[in-house]
Amino acid sequence: MCVVRLTSTMLCTATVAGTLVLTLHAQPSRTVTEGVYAAGQAARGGQLYRDQCASCHGDALEGSVGPPLAGDGFLSVWSARPLVELVDKIHNTMPLQAPAPLSREESIDLTAHLLEAGGFPAGTAELSDGALAGIALPAVATASASAGGGDLSVAPIANLAQLMRAIAFPASNIVFNVQIKDPGAEAPPPTGTRPFDFVEWGATVYPGWESIDLAALAIAESAPLFLVPGRRCENGRPVPVDRTDWQDYTAAVVEAGRAAYRASQSRDWDAVIAVTDQLNAACANCHEVYRDAGAEGRGAGADRCRQDP
Repeated sequence: MCVVRLTSTMLCTATVAGTLVLTLHAQPSRTVTEGVYAAGQAARGGQLYRDQCASCHGDALEGSVGPPLAGDGFLSVWSARPLVELVDKIHNTMPLQAPAPLSREESIDLTAHLLEAGGFPAGTAELSDGALAGIALPAVATASASAGGGDLSVAPIANLAQLMRAIAFPASNIVFNVQIKDPGAEAPPPTGTRPFDFVEWGATVYPGWESIDLAALAIAESAPLFLVPGRRCENGRPVPVDRTDWQDYTAAVVEAGRAAYRASQSRDWDAVIAVTDQLNAACANCHEVYRDAGAEGRGAGADRCRQDP
């Protein structure tokens, strides 16, 4: 086993970076059930919602292309989390793909509308930025699964699209890339000339065939996470973990990952290229039913994870 040791300078840099990123919010002392926003503020947020959000999240916040913003599907994601995290999410990322996100004030007004729509009472004072960290959303029970029969709870954090994009998509592309590049002939990537970059440095540690090995293992080991109870699709629908076809599709992805790993171990370029068809089919068969349904097969978010009889 090879142990990579960072220099003291690198360790110092990483420590400083961690200090900057891990900004902790204050522990909430009250919940949204205590009248934390004003009715007029919610009205402003309602108009903003209709103008900026309804096309993705539905006129009644029920979810469409985007996830629901009210009801059990919404609360299961935001259970017991500080309200500041919801406002941060809106302010930093919404509307999706817009030229600029909503302002902080707009994000707070919109949050007030979400609270009103969710049945939480209004108070006399408007919700303020300074109060957000001290207010929590209500805690609700969420489904979880036990990992390997132990005490570790595997409660989903990512929605299905995020899980796919975080692991399955990049790992599959590494395997598919053998169709155009021989891993055995690949020269190690050069070290960047800019200040130390972990991504560039990491690419020099596991290049060539080892990157194919690891990508195949990532596919095989992560696919069972598609079956964790309680996970939701990007549009808010529950992932159909109880359906036999979903379980079969997941098993096919696992087997494709294993086959890619076996082929990669042979260090035979043609053998890995042959397995890419199996991996592509495993992904495409599931996508055809659960991702690409509706909208002329283009996988509109509102149709994803639809569970037809």
